[in-house]
Amino acid sequence: MRSEEDILSLILNVAENDERIRTVLLTGSRVNPNVIKDKLQDFDVIYIVTKINTFTQDHNWINVFGEKLIMQLPDEMTIGERDSHAFHYLMLFTDGNRIDLTLVPLDKLNILLQESLLKVLLDKDDVIKNLLAPNEKSYLIKPPTAKEFKDCCNEFWWVSTYVAKGLWRKEIIYATAMLEGPVRSMFLQVIEWHIGIKTGFTVSFGKCGRNAQRYLSPGLYNQILATYSNNSIDYIWNALLLMAALFNELANEIAGNLNLPYNNEEANNVISYLKQLYAMPKDA
Repeated sequence: MRSEEDILSLILNVAENDERIRTVLLTGSRVNPNVIKDKLQDFDVIYIVTKINTFTQDHNWINVFGEKLIMQLPDEMTIGERDSHAFHYLMLFTDGNRIDLTLVPLDKLNILLQESLLKVLLDKDDVIKNLLAPNEKSYLIKPPTAKEFKDCCNEFWWVSTYVAKGLWRKEIIYATAMLEGPVRSMFLQVIEWHIGIKTGFTVSFGKCGRNAQRYLSPGLYNQILATYSNNSIDYIWNALLLMAALFNELANEIAGNLNLPYNNEEANNVISYLKQLYAMPKDA
């Protein structure tokens, strides 16, 4: 595997020898002072460029970065949302290194500089002034508004009923998709707010809660792990009911700490409904 120094030297060499590339920025985990370093960290690189179309019309220019194991061009795909102001090359190389390279037009530089995790590697035109040291300010947990909290709770309880119906019908794929999709998403959201309250909203939750274990009690963390089920109907039921209980507990805590209204009637109604379906014979 090429070293960090090798990759950064290559990234800079490409930029220094191309007049269209005016600025090189490093972002992401490699400039985050709170991230534990390891060999699998991506190189999140931004090239600020002129004539962006001359790069994207022919992608062969990226071959200089090494032999690719797999690549993705999300801006050319039918999956997900496209970024109309940038172009992304996601490259995993055969030596295990990964570069996520983003091309951004020069006239969008000021918008980009609002990001807090940035380190300047090259600035040919000396246009970047007074950039603060990389920090997580852009990613700190934010307290919810009353509307955000209400919507999160309603979504969790509403879609929980889909999971229960799917389990009663023995539709395991459907039930699991609902549990691990919208229900899990809202569940993680209240965990994020719980951590925010505990830390005074001074930390980052991380993508998909990757930082959560640092800020949770061992007991709560292990309970959360227990909500990840296998493909057994009984296990999925147990995961759903445990998730519902934990969500209700955390939601009440958040509401109390942030002085937000919480619809306990809605929660209790759905919990009763889930238990009713759990106990209902299949031939009922």
